[in-house]
Amino acid sequence: MTAQLTTGWREKGIRSVWLAAALIAASSVVFILGYLLLTSLPIFFETGIVGFFFNTDWNPTGSTPSFGIAALLIDTLLVTFGAMVFAVPLGLMAAVFLAYLAPPKLRDIVKPAIELLAGIPSVVYGFFGMIVLCSFLQQTLDMPSGFSWLAASILLGIMALPTIVSVSEDALFAVPKDYNEASLGLGATKWQTISRVLVPAAASGISAAVILGMGRAIGETMAVMMVAGNAAVIPSPIWDVLSPVRTLTATLGIELAEVASGSMHYYALFGVAAVLLAITLGVNLISVWITKRIKTGRPLVSMPAAARRILIICGMLIAFTAGIVILGIGPTLLAAAVFAGFFLLRDRVSHKVAERAAFGVIYAGTALVVATLIIILADIFIHGLPAISWEFLTTAPRDLGREGGIFPAIVGTLQLVGGAILLALPVGIGAAVYLNEYSAGTFLTRLLRTGNDLLAGTPSIVFGVFGFAFLVIFLGWGVCLLAGMICLALMILPTIIKTTEEALRSVSPSLREASFGLGATRWQTIKNVVLPSAAPGILTGTILSIGRAAGETAPIMFTAVVFSKRFISPDLFEPVMALPFHLYVLSTSVPGAQTQQYGTAVVLICLVLLIYLGAILLRTHFRKKLI
Repeated sequence: MTAQLTTGWREKGIRSVWLAAALIAASSVVFILGYLLLTSLPIFFETGIVGFFFNTDWNPTGSTPSFGIAALLIDTLLVTFGAMVFAVPLGLMAAVFLAYLAPPKLRDIVKPAIELLAGIPSVVYGFFGMIVLCSFLQQTLDMPSGFSWLAASILLGIMALPTIVSVSEDALFAVPKDYNEASLGLGATKWQTISRVLVPAAASGISAAVILGMGRAIGETMAVMMVAGNAAVIPSPIWDVLSPVRTLTATLGIELAEVASGSMHYYALFGVAAVLLAITLGVNLISVWITKRIKTGRPLVSMPAAARRILIICGMLIAFTAGIVILGIGPTLLAAAVFAGFFLLRDRVSHKVAERAAFGVIYAGTALVVATLIIILADIFIHGLPAISWEFLTTAPRDLGREGGIFPAIVGTLQLVGGAILLALPVGIGAAVYLNEYSAGTFLTRLLRTGNDLLAGTPSIVFGVFGFAFLVIFLGWGVCLLAGMICLALMILPTIIKTTEEALRSVSPSLREASFGLGATRWQTIKNVVLPSAAPGILTGTILSIGRAAGETAPIMFTAVVFSKRFISPDLFEPVMALPFHLYVLSTSVPGAQTQQYGTAVVLICLVLLIYLGAILLRTHFRKKLI
């Protein structure tokens, strides 16, 4: 009897530990948002809510300081809108190609290639944008400077492509095969089946992909900060895509490191961070809602035909306006005429001709996506490989990074990543065990999962702002290794929880039932049966988290890193160097260091891509063993 009571108390204690882990993950986003709002309250008392949101003048260091974020909000929306105009058509073309047109062998090459775009660190995108994209725009369009809304939108569009392609391809692939067979059986061509049956059937999933891509674009910091020009003005006229702009994230990245703690400027920046977090949380809630509608088989919207026609007309007007904004009036009218001609003549043109033309456009769009990856990697490796040497990899920087090497930055990056994993892995695995093994299907589980999804969608710069305010200033730690570890751990925690949950779900229920039948308790079953079986999936998720943490700049730039440090220290309360931040400073503040810039970019890309490649090979290896 005593043994049974002891076992019962032990089981309850272990369950409580896992519940605490799940609560840490889900409540983090609430705590972060609450802390940001609390810190930003003085600015709302100073300017009023209307003045803060609707004043277009952001000039916090002027003789008469002004803290209106209307221009920053509008610039953020314009940049995001431009990115979606670029990314959505290309992403949908690539998704259709992968789901319905690509031979299996070609698909196995193209899909990982597109996924590699997601593995390139954002600071590397920003570096490529500064050196190549902005120079190209400046020369091609005869601009005084290539740093502009257009450059930021193109770069963000490229960065959003992997998300849109992956989620859209999953949605298209999930459409029942019966739809395809029934359409072809009725005499429709392959293109008619894709365009009029399969793509409309996957509309909800494609919508979720677009919204997730928007969230990615809104929350991006480093790339936008490096190419947008950073002028807090509204383009005049509003469709002037060559105008410099400044987003909410770029404002935080530029000004937070130099602001005086406790000043009104300080509080205003936390107001900006709170607004940014609220926007991204709203976008992610919409995405979660759409995903739930898809899983339950319900339509995204239910409306009469008249309302659908109104929406279509509104969509066409928005598209026409977007064309004017991006291309100008003349090219937009020409494109509209071609588009209208296509719809007027589509029933008069041979179905084979229409199909070949459509497939040609899809092939061209997919080729452009893959070519983008090749161009970025080719430029960086062609210019960066000559910089790689034993001295470069094993010595400290000299002359502001123009000479010497990056060894302290490599070690600092590994210290940050290793510490983040040590902090996040136990909590992430514990939260996933509770959600999947102890509390499946309950209201609490749904609430905790929603919190985890929102934490996953939190912009990386927000983690940096929170760490700066709470860890560096409030707790008095200063800029140090431990603060950076905690910020990175919070950032990768949702990935570990999600991948661990998927791994636990893949374990056959019969294994659990057999263990229970032999008299094992729930924790004994989890420890001795479930976790060992799910270990490959957990390991894959851990490796992916390492790759993401290694390439991040925004969470550590205010909390953990310095540009140059000759000596390596294991002290948790000392700052460190890190490859992403070293590349950012070299690119933006050190003239005459282009060779070192490219060399640092090559090392950073190789480090991150090797980690992602390890995850892909590990996943493939264990899938083959299961087959």
